[in-house]
Amino acid sequence: MANFEEIDEARRTLGLGEAASLKEIKQTYRNMAFRYHPDKAGTDAESGERMKKLNRAYQILMHYCARFNYTFREEDVAREYPEDEYLRRWWYYSP
Repeated sequence: MANFEEIDEARRTLGLGEAASLKEIKQTYRNMAFRYHPDKAGTDAESGERMKKLNRAYQILMHYCARFNYTFREEDVAREYPEDEYLRRWWYYSP
C-alpha cells in the first residue's frame, strides 16, 4: 500500500494536478506511454527507465483509485452536479 508521498510523486510523474478524474489519469498515462515508449522514443536506457517510472506511477494511482471510498450523500452529489439541481428546480416549476 502506498503512502501520501508515493501517491503525490506518482501524480507529479504523470503531470497531474491535485485533482484528476479516473478518465484524466488513464488518458494522461496513455499519452505519456505513447510518447515515451522505448519503441517510439528509442531503446536507450533512459527511455526504458522513464517507462518503468510511468508504469509504476500509473499502478500506484490505479490502486489508490480502486480503494477510494465514494460518497453517495445527497449534498455530495449536489456539490458535484450543481447544474442538475438548477435544472430540476426549473423543470418542476415551468408551465
